[in-house]
Amino acid sequence: MYVGRFAPSPTGPLHMGSLIAALASWLDARAAGGRWLLRIEDLDRPRCAPGAVEAILGTLQRLGLYWDGEIVHQSSRQSFYQRALERLRPDTYWCSCSRREIADSSLGLATDGAPIYPGTCRHGTKGDRRALRLRTNAETIIFEDRVQGRQEQVLERAVGDFVLYRADGLFAYQLAVVVDDADQGVTDVVRGADLLDSTPRQIYLQRLLGLPTPRYLHVPVAVDAGGEKLSKQTGAQAVDASMATLRNALRFLGQPEAASLGEAVRNWTPALISSRRALASPP
Repeated sequence: MYVGRFAPSPTGPLHMGSLIAALASWLDARAAGGRWLLRIEDLDRPRCAPGAVEAILGTLQRLGLYWDGEIVHQSSRQSFYQRALERLRPDTYWCSCSRREIADSSLGLATDGAPIYPGTCRHGTKGDRRALRLRTNAETIIFEDRVQGRQEQVLERAVGDFVLYRADGLFAYQLAVVVDDADQGVTDVVRGADLLDSTPRQIYLQRLLGLPTPRYLHVPVAVDAGGEKLSKQTGAQAVDASMATLRNALRFLGQPEAASLGEAVRNWTPALISSRRALASPP
């Protein structure tokens, strides 16, 4: 059975960029006759805004994007991540490098703009244990995205050994999302293309943990006039919970006009979604 999910971070109210990802995921699940789950990615508590969860849930409900089952909060799943980390211990090592040291010794920048870690602490740390990293290799990770097409990445070269447990005592997103998707039985991940380059890391973790790999569909990221991704940091405004807003999101996704969500489900055609990684935000 198809199982999809929407996993917002509660850093603010639902804006158009988040709504586009939510709508695409919801439509894909409903068109397949499947379930659509809601997960709140609130691991990074300092970034969570008061009242954001309630605002997101209220907007989804007013738009008619109802979810199935209980809402999962990552902040209550620390023990699950810890168990996964223990299973990965043979492939991890402690790193003592500061951000400045990593930037100074980086092999370049990954596609997401982060410095590529050169493996400085692979053979032992020279200071305090700051973060736990996963050792990567020269294997080419290949997957077929339902919109973006064939994707290939060699983690060792493109990303370097990446963090699973952060210096601030938090489990990293890459680990948490893999554990959660598997535990919830997610078969299809539909999300923004800003996470496309994270997918090989997640597939690598899935393989190491013996977990299934879902299908992936990455929709274009909505950007503002300056080309910046819509977010709280770039001043993205909360969406108006109306059918007009949904129609704008449908147009962004290349879908036919629809007078209702039911019609939008019947019309849902992923092949019409642009394969560009970013598009201008709808008005």
